[in-house]
Amino acid sequence: MSHETPAGDRPLTTALAEAAGMAGHAPSVHNTQPWHWTVLPDALELRVVRERHLSAMDPEGHLLVVSCGAALHHARVALAAEGWTPVVERLPDPAEPDLLARITTLKHTGADPDAMRVVQCMQVRHTDRRPVSDEPIPTAALDDIERAATLEGVNLQLLDDTQKIQLAGAAQQAAAVEADSPELREELAYWTSRAGTGTGLPPEVLPDQAPQTTVPARDFGRAGSLPIGPGHDKTAVYGILWGADDELMSWLRAGEALSAAWLTATRHGVSLVPLSGVVEVEGTREVLRQMLAGLGFPYISMRLGVADPNHAGPPHTPRLDVTQTVDTSAVRDRLT
Repeated sequence: MSHETPAGDRPLTTALAEAAGMAGHAPSVHNTQPWHWTVLPDALELRVVRERHLSAMDPEGHLLVVSCGAALHHARVALAAEGWTPVVERLPDPAEPDLLARITTLKHTGADPDAMRVVQCMQVRHTDRRPVSDEPIPTAALDDIERAATLEGVNLQLLDDTQKIQLAGAAQQAAAVEADSPELREELAYWTSRAGTGTGLPPEVLPDQAPQTTVPARDFGRAGSLPIGPGHDKTAVYGILWGADDELMSWLRAGEALSAAWLTATRHGVSLVPLSGVVEVEGTREVLRQMLAGLGFPYISMRLGVADPNHAGPPHTPRLDVTQTVDTSAVRDRLT
């Protein structure tokens, strides 16, 4: 493992701590931010925080792991931007299931200008639940988004018009099932009333009324204060992230792929909204499997589109303070 500090560059421990901090910008289901980082002299460890697990909506913890996978990808990109190339050990210790990844064996190979641009996208990326504009997504942008997901070992299938209607039906059915769950409604109410905590979904990021979209958006159980405008989603493109198996490793990689696709979309000026409701209900997830011709397992669906430039988008969701998500106690004397 390299402890070297290349000429003119900051120590590795500083780069690791800052990468863990940048990972705090990652998207997470209901903005739960269910991750915790430990900075070591020559490694960075990612653990899941069970206290921020949505046990009613996500009993198996799949979306919990997807959220942590997104944070893992953010940290990887931040390190690349600083010139560090790591080895990523995913699920490295069967005896410690909460340890999802270890970033280690770092070598300084020179700053990656492309990664630097992606880091800038981390700071502007947000979830815009408004209907998209009438401007179609350029084919080159869609190709880049699809390629970014594929490079993370996960497939992104963009849906045709028939599949879009099937997705809409599945989303409607999933919403009906979840509306009948008092536990889920209570959980949703908790995470939409977390003002001042650094987590959850404040009113200003939630639509003030149900948007008129082909695929129904999640009903958060309360109206927000985000004006949705008059638009529809006729030019929106829908997709499904999927893979060959249903193992924990694949859900972690799905989170990395979601992050890669989202940051690439942001770079192209494309809005991405994850749609997890259809994978939260077993029956509707099976509908998605059939859409994939039974070839694989769906991890999450998404909407892509160009946001309406004439209306201000939502603000960023709040974030936990870095001291709550990053433990630097093992390297405190090495940080600069």
